[in-house]
Order: sequence, then C-alpha cells, then structure tokens
Amino acid sequence: MELGFVGLGRMGAPMAGRLLDAGHDLVVHDVDPGAVERLTARGAGAAASAAEVADRAELVLTSLPTPEIVREVVLGASGLAAGGRIRHLVELSTTGAPTARSVAAELAGRDVVAVDAPVSGGTGGAAKGTLAIMVACPADALAVVEPLLAHLGRVFHVGTEPGLGQAMKLVNNYLSAAALATTSEAMVLGTKAGLDPRTMIDVLNAGSGRNSATQDKFPRSVLPRTFDHGFATGLMEKDLRLFAEEAAGLEVPLRVGSAVRQMWQQASSELGPASDFTSIVRLVEGWAGVEVRDDSGGSAG
Repeated sequence: MELGFVGLGRMGAPMAGRLLDAGHDLVVHDVDPGAVERLTARGAGAAASAAEVADRAELVLTSLPTPEIVREVVLGASGLAAGGRIRHLVELSTTGAPTARSVAAELAGRDVVAVDAPVSGGTGGAAKGTLAIMVACPADALAVVEPLLAHLGRVFHVGTEPGLGQAMKLVNNYLSAAALATTSEAMVLGTKAGLDPRTMIDVLNAGSGRNSATQDKFPRSVLPRTFDHGFATGLMEKDLRLFAEEAAGLEVPLRVGSAVRQMWQQASSELGPASDFTSIVRLVEGWAGVEVRDDSGGSAG
C-alpha cells in the first residue's frame, strides 16, 4: 500500500522519513519544494498537490500548523477530499476538537475515515520514533493505522469519536505551556537571588519541582542559550487558544489558564511567533534584568 504524507515541516519531515526507513512506499507534498526534494532524495515520490497525493495513496497522513490550513489541505479545491483513492486520513496536527469533528463528518460523506491522531514529543521524538500519539477512531480503523503509527511512537487509543485525540493533546500542551512559563519565572527569581542556574536545575530535578521544562527544555535549550528546541512560540499560543475555546465550550473555568495564556500571548507579540518557545524565559529576564545561563561548561541533568 502506497502511503501519502502532506506537511513536511519540523515534525512532518522526520515522521515521513521514519516511514520511508521502515520500507513503506511514500508520496509526499508540501508548499516548500525544498522539503519535498529532501524526501524524494531518500526515495519518496513527489505530488504537485494534496489532491494528487490522495489520487495515489489509500492512506494519507498530514502534519500541518493551523486548523485553517488543515481545512484547506483536506477540503479545499485541490485538497485531499478531491482525490479518488484515499480511504483513511490520519491527522497528526493539533486542530482542536471542532475542526476534527467537522473534517471527519465531511470526509465520512465521501467514504473516507478520519483518524484524529495528534502527537507530542517534539522534533526529537519525531526523529527517534518516541512520540506519544493520541488516537481517536473506531476499532477497525485503529487496526489499519496502528502498525504504521508504531513506527512514529507509542499509540494511545483515547476513544472512538473524532475530537477526543485533540482534547487529549490540548490538555497535554496546556500543562507543558504552564510548566515552561512558571519554570521561567522561578529560574529568573532564583538567578537574581544569587543561585547558580545549573545547580537549581539539578536540585529541581531531584525534588518535587521537577517537570518537563526542568528535565528537558531548560538543560537542552535555555541554559546553553541555544533556544532551539524546535517548537514555535506562535504555535504554543495557538494551542492555548484552542484549549481556551474547548474549556469555554465545556464550561470549565480557567483561572490559572487565563494567566498562562496571557503570558504566552505577550511572548508571541514581543519575541515573535516564529521564535522558539523556550525563548519565553527571555520575556521574564527582560522584566527582571537578569539572564538564566550556565557558564560552567557542563550540562545540567
């Protein structure tokens, strides 16, 4: 079975590469010709449009940045729904539950099953095949897609209805965003008080303050001042907007969430939406007049 892949960005390209490495035939499309060329050099076939991908592949995976782009790529005039061969769409993007449900309903009328399957684990997880994949689809569709998704990471079947994968992903990203924002404030405070940043990270990771930011993001991208973790500030702001919309629809108040979202909105505005999301610490550093930096030459753990 020839597979299709649309969206060869920071996450899509390594995921598509893993499918190629696993021996699958793959036809790809992206708005960036260079991204397509890098995959065709590894053996993938190229398609001029998403519709052409869906004319050649029965199962298509997509990794796209926003709900609006997802709708256009799937349902637009030259989108996947215009293809004649596609029977399963695996949506790896973070779109929010309403988009997942509306796209699934539209595709169902065309005899295409939509698999809601957002991922978490960053570009490193995409390259290593260690992503967490939150899949919502019927059991028969899961039997089709799970062997393929196993090349990308660990599959969690979170439900049968489209949108449940999105809900799980937004819960995950909200906690990730909150951890990074609060850790930035804590690390700036400790640094300004005179504590050594590397020592702080070591203590936090041995204690009850440990979280995803102290374990990974600060040691890897903040303390060495590389800010290269691979996820954009603007995308995190987008995910928090989707989380807030989901909360409003479910009538769940977000007391802490509102403050977290406001901080990320300011980070995107001041640092730029294309900045790496670990750069949010720079926002707090600017307010406090101090830098969180490891000058020891070692690596925090």
